[in-house]
Amino acid sequence: MRQSRIVFAGKLPIGGGSKISVQSMLNIPSTDIDGSVRQAIELEQAGCDIIRAAIPDMDAVQLIPAIKNAVHIPLVADIHFDYRLALEAVAAGIDKIRINPGNIGSDDRVKAVADACRQKNIPIRIGVNSGSLEKEILAKYGSPTPQALVESALYHTSLLEKFDFTDIVISIKSSNVDTMIKAYELAANSCDYPLHLGVTEAGTERMGLIKSAIGIGSLLQRGIGDTIRVSLTADPVKEVSAGFDILKALDLNKSGVQFVSCPTCGRTRIDLIGIANEVDKRLAGCKKDIKVAVMGCVVNGPGEAREADIGIAGGDGVGLLFKKGQIIRKVPENELIDSLMQEIDKL
Repeated sequence: MRQSRIVFAGKLPIGGGSKISVQSMLNIPSTDIDGSVRQAIELEQAGCDIIRAAIPDMDAVQLIPAIKNAVHIPLVADIHFDYRLALEAVAAGIDKIRINPGNIGSDDRVKAVADACRQKNIPIRIGVNSGSLEKEILAKYGSPTPQALVESALYHTSLLEKFDFTDIVISIKSSNVDTMIKAYELAANSCDYPLHLGVTEAGTERMGLIKSAIGIGSLLQRGIGDTIRVSLTADPVKEVSAGFDILKALDLNKSGVQFVSCPTCGRTRIDLIGIANEVDKRLAGCKKDIKVAVMGCVVNGPGEAREADIGIAGGDGVGLLFKKGQIIRKVPENELIDSLMQEIDKL
């Protein structure tokens, strides 16, 4: 497990062995304040730990107090090039800034942002990706290699360190999963700053989920990563769900329902796919820390899912209801889902 230093976005710790936080970003136009607030509330209700909002101009700074008054989780201002936007975001009560110091001009501008953030205990996330490399670094490596990405990130970091600012989080993203993984591995060995993991431009929901699970998941499995964002061309709420699913798959987040189901086979005599989908849907709002199993046959079901707190296994028009591998009773197929949910309510 990589041991990083700790920073705080508002009251939320990032790094230092803290719980891995799940982020998402608003995709409502920054001009639509009411719509942005509504989406921020939806993200918080979905369990999002950190919300990021694009601040492309001075008018967009109005988003900060509006969102801060509506939700209780940290808000990050996503800023490019204009250091004055960072200063205004700090004054407006932002919890974290995402900006690259090398893109905002002279040292006095970098110092102004560093000083303002230090006074309010606001961390800065430096974010580099394959499309944002400096010309000199790109020329040196010939392409956006992992080494080039890390050198760029550490260059931006050094600009803040020059002014004794070290409340830094680093992200080094690529749309190429292999490049992303190798870049974060290099970064993990090159500094102790918290790392924000993500595969950028991952794509629409189907492929984006696959690429993110591979990239983010493989790094987390090796103890690399302190906060994550699953980037999807989709509803941001789906990014949050995907993020927590990745953490659950690695047993890094044991809160809430863990749902398992078998892939079916020729022994299956019930509508397992339909039942599994319906159970999964009904469990969406369940906050209990339980493991639920939906298995296709009574031959192996209870045994294979013996670690589940509660589950069902199909038969020929009937099924078995079981707890911790022990059969409770036989239930008709048309009553299986309701019977399962009733037992879950009792837990």
